[in-house]
Amino acid sequence: MSEDAVRGLIIAHSSLAAGFAAAVRQIAGVGDDVIQAISNEGLGPEELLEKIRVAVGDSPVVIFTDLPSGSCAFAARKIGADRPGTGMICGVNLPILLDFAFHRELPLQSLVDRLLDKGRVGISGACIEDGARADRAFSG
Repeated sequence: MSEDAVRGLIIAHSSLAAGFAAAVRQIAGVGDDVIQAISNEGLGPEELLEKIRVAVGDSPVVIFTDLPSGSCAFAARKIGADRPGTGMICGVNLPILLDFAFHRELPLQSLVDRLLDKGRVGISGACIEDGARADRAFSG
């Protein structure tokens, strides 16, 4: 990967960010330099902001949050408002994160657009009322 490749930062409640980051590292074979995790647990707003500031550094970054509102998203938006080279995706899922790991060399805007599309496509399901139609829950 290029030294200029975009880095990822997952900010989430409790241990969710760490779990997502661990899954991406295991599946994609990438390291901490590609995807980092921050939990808001036990942190006030200013402490969370400072932790994010340190983690993002100076390179281009996509900040992923678990929810579109709440302390994680509010902090991410505040960082992004003051920092060029920042993308943000709220409502992160594993398909988004894996696609990020494999395509982070793209220009930031193209990468964020791609990730939003992949995340939407990565969600599927159905209501299973009887076993005869169970296979339909897994088709897109």
